Amino acid sequence: MVDRLRQRRDTRRPGFSLVELLVVIGIIGILVALLLPAVQSARESARRTQCVNNLKQLGIALHNHADARQAFPPGAVSKSYPPAPNHPHSFYRWSALAHLLPYMENESLHDLLDLSLPLYMPGPGYPISEPNKPAIVRMLPEFLCPSDRAERIKEGMGPTNYAMCAGSGSGGGTPFDTDGLFYVNSSTTVAKVADGTSHTVAASESLLGSETPRNAAGAFAGITPQRNYKFVLSFFGTPDLTDATCDGAMNYNHAVTNGNDPRGFAWSSGEYRCALYNHYYSPNAEKCDCIASATTDPTPGPANPILYSAWGWRAARSEHPGGVNVLMADGSTQFVADDVDLALWRAMSTRRNAD
Repeated sequence: MVDRLRQRRDTRRPGFSLVELLVVIGIIGILVALLLPAVQSARESARRTQCVNNLKQLGIALHNHADARQAFPPGAVSKSYPPAPNHPHSFYRWSALAHLLPYMENESLHDLLDLSLPLYMPGPGYPISEPNKPAIVRMLPEFLCPSDRAERIKEGMGPTNYAMCAGSGSGGGTPFDTDGLFYVNSSTTVAKVADGTSHTVAASESLLGSETPRNAAGAFAGITPQRNYKFVLSFFGTPDLTDATCDGAMNYNHAVTNGNDPRGFAWSSGEYRCALYNHYYSPNAEKCDCIASATTDPTPGPANPILYSAWGWRAARSEHPGGVNVLMADGSTQFVADDVDLALWRAMSTRRNAD
């Protein structure tokens, strides 16, 4: 009898009790909770490294351009279009990024561009110049930060996360003759960087925007400073932004309501919403960027050098935890924390700290 019981016990299949199973599940859950943040951190580290590499390539291109043409490219282009003398000069708009293409091993795309034409041509609605449509629609990985969403945000145009530094935002956010390296028709030489190229910011990153949502009543709602910007209305003549004006503005970017496209919608455009920014606000500022437009031109006659130019305070913004990557004028990169001293942040953006 004893032998029979022993044999029955020996033939039982081994197994886990319920308590043991729960303990194993708990251990696996703890391991996942510990490993998942590490994996996500490693992925973000790789994305940030790629973002830094994109900025370094921009730095190399800037110096190749300076070597070939004795100056950095213009931040934006504004000039007369002879076939239509009354056409606003600001509609040329070509960005520094567009000018840098042949220095970034992208000569083929640059050859598709005709920079002698305005980006926005004369005609109803100021259409995109027909010869340039095949080029400006391109999505270029070198202009997109992998930590952000790499997607088209305006039909017919390729977006950009990278923008050139126009300076401290002084002068009410003017795009003309700013204290930075890049502005409308700028032609800054290395010799003009009095603070030294290693102390002066040339470019940084800013998140792609989105259209400002509205609630059921039609009012703007769900506003995100990182993605939406304020649009200041009722300017006649030259805009001159103030903190009070921007803080009190209640209108936001919306393509249907006010014709304002999301931030970063075109690498080809050298305006504050796209390939130009400044240091008036700190990195990843908790307040919305502020944009205005010159609705009239104080210049007498048909010149129109200022009409429809964009004034603005646009911050550097990123999805990198704690700050943003910046490209210095010497081609090096730095990571600047969100809590950087604002006075220092603005000083880094100028050619000469006393400006």
